[in-house]
Amino acid sequence: MASVPFDQLDGYIWMNGEFVKWADAKVHVLTHGLHYASSVFEGERAYGGEIFKLNEHTERLHESARLLGFTIPYSVETLNRACIDLLARQGFEDAYVRPIAWRGSEMMGVSAQSNRINVAIAIWQWPSYFDPAQKLKGIRLDIAEFRRPDPRTAPSRSKAAGLYMICTLSKHAAEDKGYSDALMLDWRGQVAEATGANVFFVKDGKLHTPTPDCFLDGITRRTVIGLARDRGIEVIERAILPEEMAGFDECFLTGTAAEVTPVSEIGPYKFTVGSVGTALMNDYNNAVRPKQAIAAE
Repeated sequence: MASVPFDQLDGYIWMNGEFVKWADAKVHVLTHGLHYASSVFEGERAYGGEIFKLNEHTERLHESARLLGFTIPYSVETLNRACIDLLARQGFEDAYVRPIAWRGSEMMGVSAQSNRINVAIAIWQWPSYFDPAQKLKGIRLDIAEFRRPDPRTAPSRSKAAGLYMICTLSKHAAEDKGYSDALMLDWRGQVAEATGANVFFVKDGKLHTPTPDCFLDGITRRTVIGLARDRGIEVIERAILPEEMAGFDECFLTGTAAEVTPVSEIGPYKFTVGSVGTALMNDYNNAVRPKQAIAAE
């Protein structure tokens, strides 16, 4: 799978209300979204033929677009149905779902008030974001040079493509040094998130996680907080300073792609793959699976 370029995969993509062959889902080189990052997207996973928390993801896509100053021309219900129908057409049970909306090529310049808002959905098989062997023993993270910006400088509550530029730079730099990913601080120097996932720490059986005031409050993040509280685990959302990582026992990441991934190292700080993170990883795996599949076992 990794050796096949994404523009050469088989199947169909839903694009502006129609199913088109994968190879025919193209945009012009002068698309505004390519030049000025006027695009928003979602990352979703299907398990056993059902897309987990599909409606929440689609609602967030609409909200992300609103924060970038445009309106998606398809309702939440229409996009939900398109995702479901495309998953069936692709013939996948377990898959990754990527809706995206962007300004088109009618105007080229910073201002693009008259540009068409395009929407596409692609679905492909993407088993694990991190190497499974590394995931079992806990992945290693570098500490990124770039920081999450002050929310007064960018629409940080939007899942906007432009906000991921520094994430790509940070992840590449970490991989070049042998790490799986990077932890990003925020503009104040506080712990923020990884390049594509939220972060949690465990101390004395309690969960500690940064307050998402300048980065995305992930749907997986909220799901895991709910699972922890169901177990009676106290969840503390607060500002966390980097030096506090020396006193935490466990660490793990959460995200649609990452799911729940244990962390063994962040820069100079070490963690164990412990019982709290392992229990929540198992709880999450059970939560995302369709109930009828669990009942059949």
